[in-house]
Amino acid sequence: MAGCGSWVFFLTVCSASLFEASSDIKVTIPVGKFFTHELLRETFQNDFEPLGKVYGILYNDPIIFKCNKQNFPDLPEWLRFTQRNPYDNGFLYGTPMSPGKSIIEIYATNQRSYDTVRHLLIIKVVPDKILPYQVEVFIKLREIEKVLPSTVQDEIKQDLQKLWDTETLEMINITNALDRGGRVPLPLAGHFEGVYVKVGSEEYFSKCLLRVLTPENKKQCKEEAKIKVPGECHFCINPSNCITWCKTELFDLTKMKPKPPAPTMGSGILEAGEDFKPLESPPNRDYFPDYIVTVIVPLILAIILFLLLAYIMFGRREGIGKRNARTNQIQLYHHYTIHENTDELRTMAGNRGVPPPLSTLPMFNSRTGDRASPLQSDSIPLIMAQQDPYSDTLPRK
Repeated sequence: MAGCGSWVFFLTVCSASLFEASSDIKVTIPVGKFFTHELLRETFQNDFEPLGKVYGILYNDPIIFKCNKQNFPDLPEWLRFTQRNPYDNGFLYGTPMSPGKSIIEIYATNQRSYDTVRHLLIIKVVPDKILPYQVEVFIKLREIEKVLPSTVQDEIKQDLQKLWDTETLEMINITNALDRGGRVPLPLAGHFEGVYVKVGSEEYFSKCLLRVLTPENKKQCKEEAKIKVPGECHFCINPSNCITWCKTELFDLTKMKPKPPAPTMGSGILEAGEDFKPLESPPNRDYFPDYIVTVIVPLILAIILFLLLAYIMFGRREGIGKRNARTNQIQLYHHYTIHENTDELRTMAGNRGVPPPLSTLPMFNSRTGDRASPLQSDSIPLIMAQQDPYSDTLPRK
């Protein structure tokens, strides 16, 4: 049993080493040709579970791919990556325009077990001639993930070969319409993002493609009218691969002006010549108008505003003071008349000659009618019940 366990461990280590050794993929592509690399989920699923098939355990785990250039945070300028959801395959695609070598790191993360596998994709771009005649078409009823598989590319290529009337046709580029400024479609059936497909050939354009340059076609496109495509120019077996004629463009690279040559690098040392003459000093400038505009004018405005505010706050307070004084006089007059009437009432009450009521006298007992001298006791109860709690304090007839 121990020997069997050691053999199983040995086979596991050997299989892991083989998977690690086979994870490096080398690809050679020419300049100006479209490149596509599909990241198959089944391949990475086998890396996560190398002995799953041996024991009959098969998983369909969601896998997320992340790609970047080695020692860099992002992909090269010409290379792009797309994956719609974790249950779909990923795609690396693009068209290199200059020779070179790129090492792409591909990280696959299993969302069930959170295991991570790293693969290397080594892309070597070799020089090649650029096709002189190129055509770019827009396919409205497609999305980038549905066009990148090789079978769909072959279908589109066959339709364009019939449209161009040539067999020597090469795929140059496929671009998502969203990367070209397109609008995000509604999440409904029948709405797609659209893709731009660019092909090239060494043969000149066909008659059907030259119809794009006619004034009649340009006029219909400008008026947004429905383009009438003749029957001999309609090569659309699959309705999803039909092109939009108003967005079709022809590129004739033979008529384009060549790029100017790159500047040659010198030694960095100036050649011997005349002595260096520095520039003359600039003429004197009068800054007084600027001083007036920036300092004097705001100062004058501030003084005017200050004077206006002072006039409002102090110059117009005379009328307000008079009104306040008149109001105070009226209030004083009413107060004086109230005092006079009070004194007059008191005088009339004193002249009546009637003794004041007993209730107004000090220390008056309302029950007995007697008056107690304040000198008899230091503390006199105000309520008779405080002296005898059992006595009846209510008045009786």
